Amino acid sequence: MEQLVVCGGCNAKIGAGNLGKLLEGLPKLNSDKLLVGFDSSDDSAVIKLSDTLAIIQTVDFFPTMVTDPYLFGKIAAANALSDVYAMGGMVLSALNIVAFPEQNDLSILREILQGGAEKVQEAGGILSGGHSIHDRTVKYGLAVTGTVHPAQILRNDTCHEGDHLILTKPLGVSIITIGYSAGEISRESFIKATDSMQTLNKYAMDIIRNYPVTSCTDVTGFGLAGHLHEMLHGVYSAHIDTKKLPYFAEAYEGAKKFILTAGGQRNRNYLENKIDFQIDDFGLEEIIFDPQTSGGLLVTVPEVKVETLMKDLHNNHIPAADFGTIVPKENKEITIY
Repeated sequence: MEQLVVCGGCNAKIGAGNLGKLLEGLPKLNSDKLLVGFDSSDDSAVIKLSDTLAIIQTVDFFPTMVTDPYLFGKIAAANALSDVYAMGGMVLSALNIVAFPEQNDLSILREILQGGAEKVQEAGGILSGGHSIHDRTVKYGLAVTGTVHPAQILRNDTCHEGDHLILTKPLGVSIITIGYSAGEISRESFIKATDSMQTLNKYAMDIIRNYPVTSCTDVTGFGLAGHLHEMLHGVYSAHIDTKKLPYFAEAYEGAKKFILTAGGQRNRNYLENKIDFQIDDFGLEEIIFDPQTSGGLLVTVPEVKVETLMKDLHNNHIPAADFGTIVPKENKEITIY
């Protein structure tokens, strides 16, 4: 069954610069129970219930990025569940969020929901309900609740100078899905990319939480550059070694042929002046700006723990790469070499 239109994923996300302006000045209720709110641009909100328990709340949904409804359901669910793992938590429950055209065949929606339900089950979560509306285009996602010990919350803005940067999935999935839909990328590469997108970040976090990582986020619509920008939070800079950067080879080749995404161009417009490209390689530039749907976990870890963490990840078939370092603040926030 292939009846969906390719138009979204995290490529549909509102750009980081515009989103920040939208959130400025919104009324807030200050509470000592709110451990992580929207003012820190983190992946989820965290609310303290007791000295040993906090809940993680997140919501994520988007338009279709593949034509197969069952595959779309699995990818959208994996993407929404990822925000809980990015905070160091465990999935407790989830609610479906659905927008679906009134005139469309409901068997398509059934396939989407089947894919999503299977991923929630794989995560060990309870799918407890949801909400659906009619809309012109198909959209699907989850509102997810997770749990975490308040002392074990992973934030996206607590990295330290000298930390190494590790990413647990290859980059370039938006270039591949757009290129495949246009007939410019092979089905073999498309399958590799969608296999990566539907893989839960649970498996990487099950290993990472055993190490003293200093910060964590998942790479989604803002691309590697945007999520690293949030991680540095105006205090640090980062050096990226492109020889060690994980990405799909056909995404790189596609970018060089100008297979581009609207989200990638929004990311470039917002972040380009913060980056010192010491390379002359348009393909790699686009990989760094490419919006990721259900991308990998980006973590910072002290240098002394890098070797054992990487060995542990690789032994468990996580395609992680140690590709950069956190450095003192420089004129340009990110240097690519």
